Parts: sequence; C-alpha cells; structure tokens
Amino acid sequence: MPLVLFISWSPMIKTFPFTRPRGTSNRNSVMSDILKLISGHAVTNFDVGGIVIQQGTPPGKLLVMLQGEVEVLRDDVRVAKISEPGAVFGEMSVLLGSAHTATIRALNASSFAIIENPREFLESSSAASLHVAKLLAAHLNSLNKYLVDVKQQYEGHDHIGMVDDVLGTLMHHQPKRAAH
Repeated sequence: MPLVLFISWSPMIKTFPFTRPRGTSNRNSVMSDILKLISGHAVTNFDVGGIVIQQGTPPGKLLVMLQGEVEVLRDDVRVAKISEPGAVFGEMSVLLGSAHTATIRALNASSFAIIENPREFLESSSAASLHVAKLLAAHLNSLNKYLVDVKQQYEGHDHIGMVDDVLGTLMHHQPKRAAH
C-alpha cells in the first residue's frame, strides 16, 4: 500500500535521504498531470478519522488524493502523514493482487478521486502508469539509500543489536517537504 509513497523515519539515525521523484523539473506539474487524468472519476469524501483503506482488505479501487491529510498506519503504527494532492493509494495492492498492507485514515476532511477499475485504468493510460511507476521507483530508491546509510553507520557493530534502533527509527520520523 502507500508505504512506498511516503515512508516516515526518525532522526535517531543520522540521515534518511528521502527524495521526491526525479526526472521532472516541476513537481507541481507532475501532480497536476495526474489530477487531469483522473478528472472524470467519482470523488469520495472522508471526515476526520474516516478509514480510506483498511489494512488486510482485498485489493480494489485506486485512490488519488485531491485534498486533505491522511496518516498511513502499518499494524496500528503511524509510518507516514500525507497531504499532497496527486498522492496515490492502493497501488501496491492493485499491482500485486494482494491485500492492502496498511490502513489509510483521514486526519482532516479529505477528498479522493476513486478509480473503480484500476488495472484497466493503468493499462489504458501510460501517463498514469508512469506516474505510479515514478512514485514507486522514487521511494524504493530512497529506501535503498537509507539502508546503505544505516549499514555504513553500523559498520563494525553488532548488526543484530541495531534492529531495535532501526525499527524505532522507521516508525517515527517524518520526511521534510522539499522547498518549491
């Protein structure tokens, strides 16, 4: 689920190289492109505390944030807070054909475009597929950089003993927004 979209970390470990998708000079332009692609789709609103996606439920719809703020919970632990229009939710479940791996809960009133037939939508729109692929690739790249950083920091130390530190770190730090 959206863990791959915006993963949160803690400052306990010296750095987390969180980056936004590269390859475009204007992030807002990329987000407005996806918002144009979903303009004809139904919109669903969630009040504060509303469950947008429940961890463990079967794959279904793809959701694109139009406005609002949500938290991503994995096993009831917050791993991210997201408020960026154009953020995509449910893509991992749809692409892998597996249950949702996280719960998405509204922190304030939030609206989402609902893609009822997400596989068909992604197959028919190379731009939407590329958008999702860029988001997934950017977050995988960030995670890889983070893991290298952790390995370098703990070089020569008891790697088993660092697991608690790393797990605590992975659950608490919020990435800083890039300046526009």
